Amino acid sequence: MSTAAQAASDSADATHTDVADFWFDPACPWAWMTSRWITEVEKVRDISVRWHIMSLSVLNEGRDELPEEYKAMLTKAWGPVRVINAARVLHGEEWVKPLYDAIGTRFHPGGRGDDRHEVLVEALAEVGLPADLIRFEDSDEHDESLRASHAAAISRVGEDVGTPVVAFNGTAFFGPVITPAPKGEEAGKLWDGVVAVAAYPGFYEIKRTRSQGPIFD
Repeated sequence: MSTAAQAASDSADATHTDVADFWFDPACPWAWMTSRWITEVEKVRDISVRWHIMSLSVLNEGRDELPEEYKAMLTKAWGPVRVINAARVLHGEEWVKPLYDAIGTRFHPGGRGDDRHEVLVEALAEVGLPADLIRFEDSDEHDESLRASHAAAISRVGEDVGTPVVAFNGTAFFGPVITPAPKGEEAGKLWDGVVAVAAYPGFYEIKRTRSQGPIFD
């Protein structure tokens, strides 16, 4: 290879960025924790993240054995994911992450998970999206595309998971479920480990009992 060709190749390698796909339900506090982690990973590893919606409400349809309290949560969870999906369909994929950030900050560290309608109105205003998108909070008009985005995640990992789902370089996995979300190089090291174990074809699960809830900062 000539010197010029080698330089061009080196330059291409230097600018190459791998893409991770991240599916979330905005109502899930554990997905929020993982999203804060992978946002840190973008700063210390050569990846970019594409953000997608999935739905705990869709995932749990027909599961009558669920506790009544959890069923009530799933009913309320339709609104936020529908509004984000409507923003995506009508205004573009680039709105998914900022709207998720605005909603999730209020829901999770802000502790306003019960103020669903007010949070959605505020979040739309914060990111500069049209206020009338709130009409999709209780509308199934775009549920077909919502379900398609959800199915794209589940098709990669199977039904026996929750949110979030991450896909990277041909490998997909649920989680990781973490608290608090690591920052800086600590976030990068966790990424390296998760990608390494998930890439092994026969690897399925590591788990231990959660001893604490999400730690927001």
